[in-house]
Amino acid sequence: MAQTPAPAVDRQSRSAETSPQTEASSSGVSWAAVFAGAMVATALSLILLALGAGMGLSSISPWSNVGASASTVGKAAIMWLIVVQIIASAMGGYLAGRLRTKWVNIHTDEVYFRDTAHGFLVWAVALVITAAFLASAATSMVGGAATAANAMGNQAEGRNLDPNSYFVDTLFRSDHPVPDRNDAPVKAEVGLIFANALKRGDIPTRDKTYLIDLVAAKTGLSQTDAEKRVSEVFTESQQAADTARKEVAHSLYWLFLALLIGAFCASYAATIGGRQRDHMKQYSSPCFRECDSS
Repeated sequence: MAQTPAPAVDRQSRSAETSPQTEASSSGVSWAAVFAGAMVATALSLILLALGAGMGLSSISPWSNVGASASTVGKAAIMWLIVVQIIASAMGGYLAGRLRTKWVNIHTDEVYFRDTAHGFLVWAVALVITAAFLASAATSMVGGAATAANAMGNQAEGRNLDPNSYFVDTLFRSDHPVPDRNDAPVKAEVGLIFANALKRGDIPTRDKTYLIDLVAAKTGLSQTDAEKRVSEVFTESQQAADTARKEVAHSLYWLFLALLIGAFCASYAATIGGRQRDHMKQYSSPCFRECDSS
């Protein structure tokens, strides 16, 4: 009966003993490759977003019937956001797959899973970096806008920017406007009433009566006309708030879809990069060249 040579048995036992140690000591994540891919994805996202913003600004015009409409620009922005996610995430994931370290003694399915995880990590890290950068930029822009608004408010006798300012102004429009009339405190009070009414869904009876008397006193309208104006203006304010809410909700839905597509592209591209990396490593190994020459 043939027996396995002792050196072969020793080699098998040493391989069985060292393989778990190699697996335990090696990391399943190549963080250097992940951060490299994430930085590339972030840079591409910012560049493409800047390009898209430039194209969007060049396609609109303050003049009526000139340039693209607001709905067209909104649809183009959504499509461009999806394109940005596809290009940036795919490039970052592919680089992470190509730059990762080679995992030895790992099953093919496990390698595929790790490459997919690397692509997903690239997308996640790039998303966090991009969000932090855009949040910082938005904070800076809001601070500058607030400074400009304060300067304008000082010139306009303390009037501030409020979403309900337009509707509050329509309440006190008169056929005989007085240029030097200062209604800033009254309008600020009415703005608070409108904000509370929009939050509740209707104007409380006491507030509505107060508004009717205030509008009638300021504009010279009758009680009936003042009541009609208050109801109409509040309905318009409700419709505007509801339209803005729906637009924000739709934008968030499309943003979710774009980010989901980006996560998929990054994960899939990482598997392609990892497969090509292992393939090139296989072709460049001495063993493969000897086998091929034989």
